[in-house]
Amino acid sequence: MMPYPPELEQAMLSFYRSLREHDRRRYAAIEAAKLGRGGIEYIAGLLDIAPNTIRQGRRDLEAGLPDRPQPRARRPGGGRKRRIDQEPEIEEDFHEVLRDHTAGSPTDEDLIWTDLAVQEIAGRMAERGSDVNVHVVDQLLDRHGYHRRQAQRERPLGVHPDRNDQFENIARLKQEFRDGPDPILSIDTKARELIGNYYRKGALLTRETIEVFDHDFPRDDTVIILPHGLYDLKLNRGYVHLNTSHDTSEFARDCLLDWWERFGREQYPGARTILLLCDGGGSNPADNSNGVAHVFKAELQRLADAVGREVRVAHYPPYTSKYNPIEHRLFCHLTRACRGVILRSVDLCAELMRRAKTRSGLSVVVDIVEKVYRTGAKVSEAAKDAVRIIRDEVLPMWNYRILPNL
Repeated sequence: MMPYPPELEQAMLSFYRSLREHDRRRYAAIEAAKLGRGGIEYIAGLLDIAPNTIRQGRRDLEAGLPDRPQPRARRPGGGRKRRIDQEPEIEEDFHEVLRDHTAGSPTDEDLIWTDLAVQEIAGRMAERGSDVNVHVVDQLLDRHGYHRRQAQRERPLGVHPDRNDQFENIARLKQEFRDGPDPILSIDTKARELIGNYYRKGALLTRETIEVFDHDFPRDDTVIILPHGLYDLKLNRGYVHLNTSHDTSEFARDCLLDWWERFGREQYPGARTILLLCDGGGSNPADNSNGVAHVFKAELQRLADAVGREVRVAHYPPYTSKYNPIEHRLFCHLTRACRGVILRSVDLCAELMRRAKTRSGLSVVVDIVEKVYRTGAKVSEAAKDAVRIIRDEVLPMWNYRILPNL
């Protein structure tokens, strides 16, 4: 048997290493068969494999090749066994390390966690005699149900006993108004925005590093933007008013009135009622056991008188404001449009929010309101008496109508 030239041997070795495991032994078997007597020993030495591997490749060839590539390189259960399966003492040390560094929920026995990092677990196991790397620790954590998770804001602070009834009522109102001539508006005030050299979550394509203040504490000269939003469920349009004073019921009323005079009157010429979906706090508070939200009711009366239409209000139950449509149909897209940009001015914030769009056709109108709103407004007894309110029989604290004084 004549050996191959060195350059051909190198090519054969490179090709062999590029193959999957079962293809390697078949290739080695073919090369050994071409050489005849002594071929197995020569190819085994050239490719640095055992002669039995070549003999297994020969048996594979005799059994016939598959018609198509196989998804697995080995039979199920094949390959090198993991250390955690071969050395039970590793798992014992793992449990000992976590014994004093595991916390859990007093009400849920399945909810447990550890305050140790993977590297720390590996280091403490090494101190006990189990010299393992982070990959072995990952396997142990996976085996026992430890996975890296982030807390999810899913549990409400409380559950009102009438929560489901109000959700069903709101669903009924939306269905009732959806096929009629009246608008459905979801309203709320978005989280405030700081104008200045403040950090904002997100990344941008830049040529230089962006340096901002290391704390988000407002300074004396810091401008704070309050974005009040209206979302039209029927037209999939958002209307945002930016103000730099205070989030008051008067501000909410001015935003609604501006929408009606500029857009609503033309878009809903046959409207007799405006349905407002809102949460129960901020500039649009709901009544509660402590009393009636007189300021908000008085501002709604001024709105109804100005537009000459009935204002229908449905408040979301406590701790459920995230279900208000404006939260996930408008506000999230405004946040995305401003992501990572350092807001140097109110005009920049407005310009970014105007760019918020979706594939479903969302468009946004953004305006800056210069008016200064004062807090601590009081309502006179005469103004309270002038509110023409008709409360629903179902959950009257959250559902009512304000009739205009014609």
